[in-house]
Amino acid sequence: MRAVLRPLGTATGLVVAYYLLPMDQRFEGSAAVGLVLGLVAVAALFTWQIRSILRSPRPRLRAVEALATTVPLFLLLFAATYHLMEQARPGDFTEPLSRTDALYFALTVFSTVGFGDITPRTEPARIATMVQLAGDILLVGVAAHVVVGAVQSALARRPADDG
Repeated sequence: MRAVLRPLGTATGLVVAYYLLPMDQRFEGSAAVGLVLGLVAVAALFTWQIRSILRSPRPRLRAVEALATTVPLFLLLFAATYHLMEQARPGDFTEPLSRTDALYFALTVFSTVGFGDITPRTEPARIATMVQLAGDILLVGVAAHVVVGAVQSALARRPADDG
């Protein structure tokens, strides 16, 4: 049961933090700088998680925990970026983005559903969306491949009597 609750708790905690962080003032800094720094942090966390999977006595469970942290963090980073962009320059998107709207937009981009109800209207908003699309492909394709490879490698190094 703890194996299910821990990843779920991590993802829930990240979403709660997203809603509690102070993001209601106009963002005077560059959203691009924040996004780049956030992506570097996500990449560093992912690298640490891969090493953790390789060393773990339970690599499958550790992989689930890693993905339960990395994917929501990645999506929430873009949701925060979209929200802050809209706060700084209303009109970047076809409608104002509350935190929930920004998270909804990030999720529809990630899932490639693209309902069309919210779309980027300005070049910076389109660039941020394109960066997310490229990151989504990397996260789903490359990152998933790396995680599976790390699990297989960790399992292969187990002693034969460990099963």
